Amino acid sequence: MSKKTTSEQQSLCPSAQPDMTNSVLFGVKGGDDEPLISYLNKPKPVTQELLDLVHPVEPTEIFRFAAPCATRGCQHFDGTDCQLAKRTVENLPEAVDILPPCSIRSTCRWWSQEGKAACLRCPKVVTHVIAPSDIIVKVARPSKDTA
Repeated sequence: MSKKTTSEQQSLCPSAQPDMTNSVLFGVKGGDDEPLISYLNKPKPVTQELLDLVHPVEPTEIFRFAAPCATRGCQHFDGTDCQLAKRTVENLPEAVDILPPCSIRSTCRWWSQEGKAACLRCPKVVTHVIAPSDIIVKVARPSKDTA
C-alpha cells in the first residue's frame, strides 16, 4: 500500500526529534512496562520551555514529536518510501483495535504511506527506548539499501 500525499514537503514524520525544524509535540507516553502513547487534541510547537519540563530525561523518552519529513535527508527514506514506517507495519504487532484519535493523521507520512496498519501500531512507538528488544532494534535500524 503506497498512498502518497499531494505534497511530500507537507508530510509529517511521526518519529521526529524535537530539535528538527518545525517540530511539534503530538503525543505523551504513558505506562512503564507497556508504553502507550496518548495523543494531544492539537499539536504543540516545541519550545525550550517544553523541553525543560522533563530535564534531565530525554524528551523522546516521554514525548512523541512530528516534523516535516526529511525525505532524502533521512536514513530511513529510500527515495520513494519511509522504510521505518514499512518495517513498523511488517514487524510490530497492532497496539490497538481501532484508529486512535490523532491530530497529525491528515499530514502524517506513515498514514499516507501505510494507512490504517501504521496507525494501529503507532500508540506503542516510542522514539527513544532505553533497553530496546531485538525486534525494536530490527525495526529502528536503517536498511542498507536506503538512500
